[in-house]
Amino acid sequence: MDFALSPRARELHGRLQTFMEERVYPAERRYEEELAAAGPHAQPPVMEELKRAARAAGLWNLFLPEAGRVGGPPHATEWGGGLSNLDYAPLAELSGRSMIGPEALNCSPPDTGNMELLAMFGTEEQQHRWLAPMLEGTIRSAFLMTEPDVAGSDATTIRCSIVRDGDDYVINGRKWWISGAADPRCRIGIVMGKTDPEAPAFRRQSMILVPFDSPGLTVVRDLLVLGYNHKAGHCEVTLDDVRVPASNLLGSEGSGFEIAQARLGPGRIHHCMRSIGAAERALELMCRRAVSRIAFGRPLADQGLVQKYIADSRIELDQARLLTYHAAWLMDKAGSKVARSAISAIKVAVPAMASRVLDRSIQVHGGAGLSQDFPMAEAFARQRALRLLDGPDEVHLRTVARSELARYANA
Repeated sequence: MDFALSPRARELHGRLQTFMEERVYPAERRYEEELAAAGPHAQPPVMEELKRAARAAGLWNLFLPEAGRVGGPPHATEWGGGLSNLDYAPLAELSGRSMIGPEALNCSPPDTGNMELLAMFGTEEQQHRWLAPMLEGTIRSAFLMTEPDVAGSDATTIRCSIVRDGDDYVINGRKWWISGAADPRCRIGIVMGKTDPEAPAFRRQSMILVPFDSPGLTVVRDLLVLGYNHKAGHCEVTLDDVRVPASNLLGSEGSGFEIAQARLGPGRIHHCMRSIGAAERALELMCRRAVSRIAFGRPLADQGLVQKYIADSRIELDQARLLTYHAAWLMDKAGSKVARSAISAIKVAVPAMASRVLDRSIQVHGGAGLSQDFPMAEAFARQRALRLLDGPDEVHLRTVARSELARYANA
């Protein structure tokens, strides 16, 4: 195994580190102030400034592993940094150190996964209409899979129906935890539903593109995450006789599961690397607090228990990073199917690690760690949610266990 970065990735890493230090971190307080003044789902002006600066610095759409173009001269939109999963991993970590970092680079979910799907499975028309403006960062999107009335851990139970009617499809269903749906710039959703209830279990589902201004699509409410109202929202959405052209089908009928797996593999690595970035920043803040805060006549850093918090955090962070690098390397070398167990392993290990590190940082900060004056509390809420997002821990643990047991099936 070789985890060395390519020369291009090393150069981008240095450039991104400078961008985070000079532009992103200093903008965080202004971002929060502008968001508080304009409403929870508004776009703070400072974010548009950051996006323009990131694009000018060549730090734009780096998550897409294959470079490509939508349209032709003079209106072509380029995409992708041409980076491997392993090359992108430390860049995602850097961006994840800030809540606003990924969006500043046009590398935030759910748009990243949706852009990957459109790049891989979209028709030329679909790419021109939806992928191009997403790559430009002028619109946002949503991914509608999870439903409140069935087990989210078992996508075969999805009830949303996608029925062919002449030249259209008619969609009926109820979705929730739909990230991005509260953003006023959300223009398109990728909906997963059943096109053939009688087909084999993993061939019943399809994916279809649904404009968010379609009659019958209603954003019912925004769901809070442990009390936090995230900027792009996590919404409940209903679809009542929503009619879209048959040309909006993504891929072919019955390919929904195949498309979903193509989306989730890289996305889980991205989530984990951003989580490592959040944990690294929490550790940095914990150390700064420990050396500067005096209690009982001496710095907190002199306390043995605080030293244990710091040492445990460093050990766990480095373990998680290496495990994630291995998953990214394996995916690059052998593909997502071979890397499936490794991806499941990091999906369990990394959010749990990040939650522990954030919890320790909160503890060392005392009451301040629970407040909005530091980023740990909201980051903790996000990490707890990640233990359910993109598959709960229990499903990924089952995947790892089955992979291990398969070695002994014929023993």
